[in-house]
Amino acid sequence: QVQLVESGGGLVQAGGSLRLSCAASGRTFSSYTMGWFRQAPGKEREFVAAINWSGGTTLYANSVKGRFAISRDNAKNTVYLQMNSLKPEDTAVYFCAANARLIITRQVVNYDYWGQGTQVTVSS
Repeated sequence: QVQLVESGGGLVQAGGSLRLSCAASGRTFSSYTMGWFRQAPGKEREFVAAINWSGGTTLYANSVKGRFAISRDNAKNTVYLQMNSLKPEDTAVYFCAANARLIITRQVVNYDYWGQGTQVTVSS
């Protein structure tokens, strides 16, 4: 069982940056693939980025590639999402998720544990 708590969201102007953090409980954090997803009002939850257990492999949605960076610190049981060059269309609730499979995936259904989300609002 893993409990996830996101932080770092807020209001930022277009072109600005935010860094999201996701703190995980449990002693097996390092064995999980971790992902970030987002959901805007009236839209489905969508994949943003994922990172494998070691941090050696990452995967990004095309819409954020080159602007966002996912990383993890297994010693701190924390995964991060650095978001640069933010755009109004990045406005959403951002969720951290964990899956115990040894695969790195974009699919929502493959993630077993979810945080409550943190709001990111980008003004134009």
